[in-house]
Amino acid sequence: MAKMQANQMRAGMVIEFEGQRYTILKQNIMIPGKGNAIIQVDMRNIKSGAKKDQRWRTADVVERLSTEDKEFTYSYADGTNLVLMDPETFEQTVVPQDILAERLPFLQENMVVNVRLIEGEPVAMDLPETVVLEIMEADPVVKGQTASSSYKPALLSNGVKTMVPPFITAGEKIVVKTEDGSYYERFKG
Repeated sequence: MAKMQANQMRAGMVIEFEGQRYTILKQNIMIPGKGNAIIQVDMRNIKSGAKKDQRWRTADVVERLSTEDKEFTYSYADGTNLVLMDPETFEQTVVPQDILAERLPFLQENMVVNVRLIEGEPVAMDLPETVVLEIMEADPVVKGQTASSSYKPALLSNGVKTMVPPFITAGEKIVVKTEDGSYYERFKG
């Protein structure tokens, strides 16, 4: 176990809190009008699967658990589980879908994923940093809108809505960050 400041928590890390092990699903830093920043963390109890919202001050210290990382290939979804294959032994491992929380739509067939294990038990999963998706629908650019001004809403082929630059149109492929679904660049493939 290693101590770290609350503001160092990231999705996929595993911490011990009140005697329980939790996987961090998402963290937001909130800065109130007065006072110190607060870290709002969504986490999942590894044993029960129950989700919990917890707030920390930036200077608070949390216990980070050491995990072993192993690469797997994503095969398919089976109900509420994801079936992964060990590329070395070809053995299958099953993990609950909600291990990915909001990143689930970015999981693609045959994608290489990084799974964090504690004592052989899968507790967290990382996707590649970016993924290529097709734009299904994109709002037309409003006449007179300058190219540099605002992004416009678009619907990705995985059903996620995101904001894209005005020059992106339906049918194009773009590179998206899996962490939050944000536009990264036009796909150059």
